[in-house]
Amino acid sequence: MTYLKLDKTKLVNLEYSLHREVLRTNRAGSYCSTTVIGCNTRKYHGMLVCPVAHFGGGRFVLLSSLDLSLVQHQQVFNLGIHKYQGSHYEPKGHKYLESYDMEVTPRRVYRVGGMVLSTEILLVEEEDQVLLRVTLEEAHSPTLIRFKPFLAFRSVHELTQQNMVANTRYEEVPNGIRLQMYEGFPHLHLQVSKAGEFLALPDWYRGMEYFKEQNRGYPFKEDLFAPGYFEMEIKKGESLVFSAGTFPVKPGGLKTRFTKEVKKRIPRDTMLHSLLNAAEQFVQRREGRIKLLAGYHWYQERLRDTLVALPGLMAYSGRREDFLAILDHAVAEVRRIYIAENNLGLRPEAKDVDVPLWVFYTIQELELQFPDLDVCSRYGATMVEILQHYMRLKDGCVRIEASGLLYARVEGRPLTWMDAVVDGQPVTWRPGLAVEINALWYNALRYYATLCKRHGRKEERQQVADLAARVEQSFAEVFWNEEEGCLYDYVDGEEKDASIRPNQVLAVALRFSALDAEKAKSVVDVLKKELLTSRGLRTLSPSDPRYLGVLEGNQRERDLALHQGSVYPWLAGFFAEAYLNIHKRGGLPFIKRMVEGFEEELGNHCMSTLSECYNGNPPHLGKGAVSMAWNVAAVIRIIKLIEKYN
Repeated sequence: MTYLKLDKTKLVNLEYSLHREVLRTNRAGSYCSTTVIGCNTRKYHGMLVCPVAHFGGGRFVLLSSLDLSLVQHQQVFNLGIHKYQGSHYEPKGHKYLESYDMEVTPRRVYRVGGMVLSTEILLVEEEDQVLLRVTLEEAHSPTLIRFKPFLAFRSVHELTQQNMVANTRYEEVPNGIRLQMYEGFPHLHLQVSKAGEFLALPDWYRGMEYFKEQNRGYPFKEDLFAPGYFEMEIKKGESLVFSAGTFPVKPGGLKTRFTKEVKKRIPRDTMLHSLLNAAEQFVQRREGRIKLLAGYHWYQERLRDTLVALPGLMAYSGRREDFLAILDHAVAEVRRIYIAENNLGLRPEAKDVDVPLWVFYTIQELELQFPDLDVCSRYGATMVEILQHYMRLKDGCVRIEASGLLYARVEGRPLTWMDAVVDGQPVTWRPGLAVEINALWYNALRYYATLCKRHGRKEERQQVADLAARVEQSFAEVFWNEEEGCLYDYVDGEEKDASIRPNQVLAVALRFSALDAEKAKSVVDVLKKELLTSRGLRTLSPSDPRYLGVLEGNQRERDLALHQGSVYPWLAGFFAEAYLNIHKRGGLPFIKRMVEGFEEELGNHCMSTLSECYNGNPPHLGKGAVSMAWNVAAVIRIIKLIEKYN
C-alpha cells in the first residue's frame, strides 16, 4: 500500500496540485524542492539548492528545474511546466501525469499515448548532487528522451534576470557538460548515465513567475538560462540516471549510486515513518559539525527551536552522540549570547529571556531517553551558571522580584517567542511577568534541586529549593485568573492580561508544575475549549476581538496576524503532555484523535511534513515555512507519549 499517493484527477487540477509541495534534503545543507507536478511556485524552489562557501555558506539555487521530453515519430511531448504572466502555463506537461507517490522517493508516472515514463528523484546523502532516474515502462515505437536544464545560479532570497555578466559557455565532461555562470560559484556538472548528444541551444526564458512570492508581496518574476538539451535513445524497460552536482562523476556508476541511495531511505509507509523522514531533514552535517535547522526554506539555526525540537526529533533514533553534539553546541551558544555580565541581564544580540531556561527542559528529556547518562556531570556547571545569572539580577529590565518570579521588560522590544514587530513596535506586547517564562523558571529550579539531592549537594540544593518554594507560592497568587479559570498571559504591576493564549500550557506540561491538580485541570479544559484545533493550539481565542483567523497579505499584514490567532503545532505536544498528566490512560482516546488531525495534514502544503503555522479558522491551511522542526518533533513526541501510556 502506498501511504502518500495522488492520482490523475488531483494532479491535473492546478488549484490542488500547485499547493502541494515536496522537500528533500541531503542532510548537509542542500535541498531539492518544488510542487508535486514539478512547477516551481517559490523563489526558494529548485532541483539543486546548495550552500556556497564563497558566499558565507548561504544557499543558492544552481539548477532551478529540468524539463523532460519524449519524442516519437518526430513528435515532441514536453513533460515540464512553468508559469508565465496571466496564469499562462507552458508547457503543460502535468496533463500527462498519471500518478504521484513518495513512499521511498518522489515518483511521478507520465502516460503519453502508448508511452509510460516513470521518474524518481533523490539527493545523494551529504553530497551536493541530485539524481533523477527515468524508466520507460511502456513504448511501442522507437523513443528518444530529452533533458533540458534551467539554470539560476542565485541566492534563494533573490531572483535573477537576463544579463551580460553571466558566463553561458560550457565545457564538455563525460556524458555531459559543466558550467559556472558567475565567479565564486562551483561548477555545475550535468551528466547522464548513457552517452547521447548535447545540442547547444543557449537561451534565456524570460518572465517565469512564482505566485507564492507574488501572494507574499515580494518580486516574483525571473529569467532562467537554458544552455540546450541532452538527447538519447531510450528503450522499453530501460532506466537512465541524470546527475546534477558540484563535482564530476563517472557516468557508468550513476545507476549503482542511485540504487545504493534508495536503500538508505526509510519508506514513508506510515505516519510515523513519514515524520521520521521529515525529522532527518533538519539534521545538517557539514564541515565536521552537526546542527539542527529550524525549518525550510529560509530558516537557519534558532536556539529556542533547537532546544524544543531536539528531544522529539531524536525520540526514535537512539543516536545519543548526535543528541549530545547538537545540545553541546546549543549550550555553548546560550552561554555566549545570553549569560551577560551586566545588571540588565540582556545582551544586545539576545532577543528573548526564556531561551536559557529551555536548556533545562532539553536536559530533562535527554535524561529520559538515556537514563544511564550522568547529566549533572556533563551539564551541571552550565545549569548553575544559568541559574546564578538570573538570581543575581535584582535591578534593570530583567530581574528576580521579591516574589521569586522572573520579570522582563524592554520598551519596544518583544522578549518572548511571540516576537513579531510592525512599524518598530511589538505586535504581541507581553512585558513584565510572562506566564511561560515563569513556568520554565520554576521547572528549572525544581529540576536542578532534584539533581543536587541525587548527587548529595546539600548546600546548593537548599538555596535553589528555597527559591523554588517561593516561586511556587507566588505563581498561582500572581497568575491565577479566577474568572476565566486559567492563567493570565502576563502581569505587569497592576496590569493583568486576561487574553486566553497557549503560553500557559507549559505551566501544566513541564515535569515540575507550580499548579495544584485542580487548577491544572481547569487550565487544560480552557485551552481545549478555546484554542485547540486539529493542527495545534491557536495563539489567541476566537472570542477575543483582536483575533485574526487568516494569515495572508504582505509581510506587514502577516506579522500582524502571526500571533493573534494562528495555530502552532509545536504547542500541541505540550498540550498532549498536559492532558495526559491529568487524565492518564483515560485521556488516550482523545490524544489519538488529535494525532489523526496531523496525519491528514501530511498530504497538504508540503507532503509528509508540517508547516510553520496554520490559519486559526478552518480548514486551517498551512502557512509560513513549509517544514518546521519543532512542529514535526511535537507530533513525534505525541506518538511516543501514546506508546508510553499504552
